Amino acid sequence: MNTTPDKPIQTRVYHSPCGEMVLGSYDGRLCLCCWERQLREGSVANRVERGLCAIMKECPSDITDAAARSLDCYFAGRGLTPGLPLLPVGTDFQKAVWQALLSVPYGQTTTYGELAAALGSPKAVRAVAAANGANAISIFVPCHRVIGRDGALTGYAGGLAAKQFLLDLEKATAHEASR
Repeated sequence: MNTTPDKPIQTRVYHSPCGEMVLGSYDGRLCLCCWERQLREGSVANRVERGLCAIMKECPSDITDAAARSLDCYFAGRGLTPGLPLLPVGTDFQKAVWQALLSVPYGQTTTYGELAAALGSPKAVRAVAAANGANAISIFVPCHRVIGRDGALTGYAGGLAAKQFLLDLEKATAHEASR
């Protein structure tokens, strides 16, 4: 039996204004946009590699380059470029949470409890929080838009300073757009 992956997860580094990120694509879709320190810790990398039966290889792709250009637009206050194909790697429940995150509007926030209720599982707040924390496609799947019930910032793989930066960027941009 061949245990060597047929295709690698093609990666490249992205230098954001609030920290180093690693972008990864597999089979023509973005499967990774995570904070470099999150990748170093290993759990995200191991889960994505196992889920895709592939290993990461530093080698940019058309998708990682397109993701970098989209992030450039985002950090310039113009939002993400729509249409980038995503490949979330996780359980069905995690994927449902990540899909729900895509409906949280730019410049707005939600809570873990509101997400759990939207998924029809109002008591699954901790499970929703764990799924949110396992998101490997940060910013594109906007897990930074989830805050605590009391409005406080909660954990974020890029750190709370990065989360605050992203929320402030979106709030300022959304405010400008509404004028």
